[in-house]
Amino acid sequence: MTSFWFRRWVKIVLVVLALGACQTPPPVQRFPTLTYGHLDRLHLDAAALEVVSEYTSPMKAPNVEHLFPTPPGTALERWAADRLEAVGRRGIARFIIKDARGTATPLTIDKGLTGAFKKEQSVRYEASVEVLLEIVDERGFRKGFSAARVTRTRTLTEGATLNERDKTWFELTEALMNDFNAEMEKNVRQYLGGFLF
Repeated sequence: MTSFWFRRWVKIVLVVLALGACQTPPPVQRFPTLTYGHLDRLHLDAAALEVVSEYTSPMKAPNVEHLFPTPPGTALERWAADRLEAVGRRGIARFIIKDARGTATPLTIDKGLTGAFKKEQSVRYEASVEVLLEIVDERGFRKGFSAARVTRTRTLTEGATLNERDKTWFELTEALMNDFNAEMEKNVRQYLGGFLF
């Protein structure tokens, strides 16, 4: 009799474990590609456009930009391809990526009794980009330049899912690039106006 109940109990446990193992993971989010082709192109008095990245991700904490759905460096390269066009006869327009980082900083949360009853911001993400756009002649001498540097931050609540984290990263990059677009265009028109067609 004891053996019967033991076997029945084992079957129930196995069924419960099997049902728990059948849970499907949440679907992986797909984010749109950040593009800038809908914006007016900046026609530069140069024969060629070069995009150069001087930033290398350390690929370890506190840096997390390599994990972003769209890393800032990738977004900058796309911005240059979509917005800049060399239409002159000589010289080079050089788009130099100086910085394209994203970092994570853990925030202090209340681990006491009151902390158990509230959700707090547990991590702050900061993304920053810096770009130098220069026009150089055939001998490599700089004829003009413009630069832009912008930074954005976002925080994430403790207990957030991986999908929520990825969505935060995507929105952070999108907002950062909107700021960069406005700042870079303003500076190009101000400091490289003589090289625009």
